[in-house]
Order: sequence, then structure tokens, then C-alpha cells
Amino acid sequence: MKTLLIIFSIAGLISLNSCNQTTDANTLLENPETRDEIFQAIADDDDMMSSFMESIQSNDHAMQMMQNNKMMMGNMMQDGGMQMMMNDRAMMNNMMQMMMNDGAMMGNMMQMMYKNGMMNDECMETMKNMMTEKGMNMNSMGNMHNN
Repeated sequence: MKTLLIIFSIAGLISLNSCNQTTDANTLLENPETRDEIFQAIADDDDMMSSFMESIQSNDHAMQMMQNNKMMMGNMMQDGGMQMMMNDRAMMNNMMQMMMNDGAMMGNMMQMMYKNGMMNDECMETMKNMMTEKGMNMNSMGNMHNN
């Protein structure tokens, strides 16, 4: 009887132990669908996203990748990204339409063009008058001539 009890106890422990599965994170992330679900869950949850950002900031490799990405994006805009946008008529029309609906964005664009010498004083005054006539919010423009 004791032998039977010991055998059933061992069998029970083995079966209970087999239910305790540990999942390796890398195994989960290998599946693209699961990976996308995990990323979306992190992005949708404020606490998880904060923890994720802290983890990135404490990881030298992640910070290096972020810096490289930032530099690449900056170089692309300087080395032809803007030229590429200027040559894409649909993209330019879309960008101009967005600016026409957003006075602050239009004001920022005008400031940038004025500061970089792409727009002279006369053109600036004409644009400011046009924006005023259209009732666009010009709060972000301030005194551009003083900048």
C-alpha cells in the first residue's frame, strides 16, 4: 500500500511539474504575428511603454541604434529627402493642403523659409496678409522680422 502511494505521489508530482511551462521570450518573438501583438500591447499600455522606454534608455546598444537612426533621418532630409519630396507632386500637394488647413504649421514653414533666405520681406508680408484674409491662426509666427 505504501509503495502504491509513493508511486501515485511521484506520478502526480511529475504530471503537475509538466504543466509548469516556461516560455522563452526569444521563442515568442520569432513568430512575426506574436511579435506584432506583443509590440502593439506594449504601445497601447502606458505603464508597459514607460517601462520599455526606461529599458531602452538603460541599454547602450538600443541607444546607439536610436542615435544612428536619428542621424540617418537627418542626413536623408539634408541630402535629398527634401528634394525628393519637392519632386513628388502628390506629396507636395498633400503637404500644402495640410499647411493650408493649419495656420501654425504654415507659420512655422514661413519662418523657416524666411530665416533661410528663401523668402524676402515683401513675400513675407504678402503671405502674412493672405493668411490674415483667410482667417488663419498666426500666433506661432510672432515677429518674424526680429528673428
